[in-house]
Amino acid sequence: MDTRTTTIRLPGPTAEALEVVAKADNQSVSEAVRQAVLEHIRTRRADPEFQKSLHHLLDSQREVFERLADL
Repeated sequence: MDTRTTTIRLPGPTAEALEVVAKADNQSVSEAVRQAVLEHIRTRRADPEFQKSLHHLLDSQREVFERLADL
């Protein structure tokens, strides 16, 4: 599995709360963040407005890729 390292900056109180939540759930902070990110992606994918925005972005980027392919 391809993995990447991502760094996030959190305000102190948020980081402390995340550490406590992760400990209470008997998991690492990294695992808690991975689960939160996956849930965020699932939620966004289920949102029709997000889907509309995603298709618009895809259409606009397609034009860029087509121009690059012609170079």
